Amino acid sequence: MIILGDIGNTVTKICLVKNDKIFKKILVPSIGKKDNILDKHFSKFQFSKLNKILFCSVVPSAFKEFKKYFSKKTKIKCFELKELNLKSILRINVNYKQVGSDRLANAISVSAKNKNFIILDFGTATTFDVLIGNNYRGGIISPGINLSLNTLSDKASLIPKINLKKISKVIGKDTKSAVRAGFFWGYAGLIDNIINLINKETKKSFKVIITGGFSELFKDSIKTKVKQDFDITINGLIRASKLIK
Repeated sequence: MIILGDIGNTVTKICLVKNDKIFKKILVPSIGKKDNILDKHFSKFQFSKLNKILFCSVVPSAFKEFKKYFSKKTKIKCFELKELNLKSILRINVNYKQVGSDRLANAISVSAKNKNFIILDFGTATTFDVLIGNNYRGGIISPGINLSLNTLSDKASLIPKINLKKISKVIGKDTKSAVRAGFFWGYAGLIDNIINLINKETKKSFKVIITGGFSELFKDSIKTKVKQDFDITINGLIRASKLIK
């Protein structure tokens, strides 16, 4: 049995995995005290059956807290993905120190010698990662949808908090519909345009995988054919965990 965790800027997803299958998911805030929440979920967990612990993290301070918590429960070492030697499963042609380990986990999940992927992750930032065979070529980071929406309403006194949802018309008739149209169709255009530019720059064709909260909203609303996968990061960690001996 293994524990795998994806520490995002807002939420951490912890999964219990057995025989490469996820059988339990736990969501924990990435910021703030976590011990009480973790105790609630792991009070009856049999740590004696645990073999490995692996996280990917974009919040170093949060990883330190999780590592400290699990060190009290077990002698099994808690690894962060970038501590492992990933060369055998992924060629990384970018500044290794600056690429997020969650994005590497996503790439590891689908890495294959004869397939090319673009992975689009709707998180705090909206990211695109380019994988040609098992070669991670880099990516694009654009503003996250929720972050941009909240910033707009915080900075513009006449614009209320708005929940983004699908909208059929481009021209809004009031503030809410105008903002929804701008964000929905604006991001749809951004997604299609960036994918087209990646195709043009690399002279390659790609399968596109989308993940994250807003992937449901855009999966049928862009011109590009996509596949949705909410567990791509954890599946990448499952594959990477085999490097831990």
